[in-house]
Amino acid sequence: MSRKLPLLIAIVVILTGSVYYYFTFRRGSARTIQTFAYLRDPASRPELRMNAYTQCGTAPFIFPTDGLVGFIWDDSFRPGHRHQGIDIFAGTDVGVTPVIAAYPGYLTRQPDWKSTIIMRVPDDPLQAGRQIWVYYTHMADAQGNSFISQQFPAGTSEIYVEAGTFLGYQGNYSGDPNNPVGVHLHVSVLKDNGFGKFTNELEIENTYDPSPYFGLPLNARENTDTIPVCN
Repeated sequence: MSRKLPLLIAIVVILTGSVYYYFTFRRGSARTIQTFAYLRDPASRPELRMNAYTQCGTAPFIFPTDGLVGFIWDDSFRPGHRHQGIDIFAGTDVGVTPVIAAYPGYLTRQPDWKSTIIMRVPDDPLQAGRQIWVYYTHMADAQGNSFISQQFPAGTSEIYVEAGTFLGYQGNYSGDPNNPVGVHLHVSVLKDNGFGKFTNELEIENTYDPSPYFGLPLNARENTDTIPVCN
């Protein structure tokens, strides 16, 4: 029996890894195929595009830019990764497609932020009395030349803006000039830390499922393969 134990352990590890891989990476695979087909030819699938200012049903947020929602909340691109928000791909060059505020709030851009702004929403429209933060990023080119509106220079703090306010343009800044991302806008809804500050956006546990805010199926565990659009 002692000789068989290592083999049994190895089998269990392989099976566990296979199950994890299957249930993690099968989510979004069909959506990813559609996204890359769209990026190769953005004019080919106009029915999958969303337009800025669109409000889906009675959802509180308006759509913040033009494009296709290629990746959604809790999609996974590699082992251990869980996507914290949504990625909207315009299918254009950098600095072309405008980005607007999805909901009113108080805008901050920290001094070292080249492509990112965050907006504090004191009263969550889905839960009165709860403060949330709406995070927008990738608004710069690959070298970090910012496309954020000149109204919000680096160091801006707590400037009130209305929904629909122009924030900047979609870009492809990743923080590494040698490894730009595809041109898109990333948006996530962050939790407050309980002391009036936003939490670390890199951890999905610090974000909310954006589906009810936008009125779209933006949760990858519930929407495993379709591109979200308004009904």
